[in-house]
Amino acid sequence: MKAQWILILTLLFALVTAVFAVINVDPVRVKYVFGERDIPLILVILGSVLLGGLITGFIGLFRQFKLKRQIRLLEKKVAEYESGQAGSAPVPSSDLQLQPAGTPSSPEVPMQDTTK
Repeated sequence: MKAQWILILTLLFALVTAVFAVINVDPVRVKYVFGERDIPLILVILGSVLLGGLITGFIGLFRQFKLKRQIRLLEKKVAEYESGQAGSAPVPSSDLQLQPAGTPSSPEVPMQDTTK
């Protein structure tokens, strides 16, 4: 359902952009570092939309690959942890020490005064 809404919104955005571009067909002067040129505004608008979409798409792909790599690493750690725990004996519940919330599980080591 989410994909359908994304498709509908994308088509709506494309339609609005196309109508806006067709209305603005007058030539505009575009200045480059190496010169200037008169280009129809429709090409400037469509080129800007296309370039923005490509940049957004590449950023999305980069994030997706990064997240997939992170998921793979975490799944590997879980598998290593589970395989390490499978061979060990379970800890009896009487050996577990329950700590109230907010208290550290290990005793704190007092800090030494280094100002002397």
